[in-house]
Amino acid sequence: MSSVELTDVLGMLAGTFTTAAFIPQVIKTWKTKSTRDISLVMFLIFCTGLLLWLAYGIILGSWPIIIANAAVFVLAATILVFKIRYP
Repeated sequence: MSSVELTDVLGMLAGTFTTAAFIPQVIKTWKTKSTRDISLVMFLIFCTGLLLWLAYGIILGSWPIIIANAAVFVLAATILVFKIRYP
């Protein structure tokens, strides 16, 4: 396995774990419709950061960065929508 392939595998594994970390929160928020303990400002800043990482990945043409940040953005944006809808 070349170093380029190894870095892609490492990136995909990192992306998988960081994406999976959001799934329990999305499920809990969906079920309870409660976002009282979630910071709106933190999620606004976080979603902005994810969009910047996504742009960075697109510029580099790095699929691990693109896929991971797009997936986490969808999950984080879901929580953000719940936060706005169910304060």
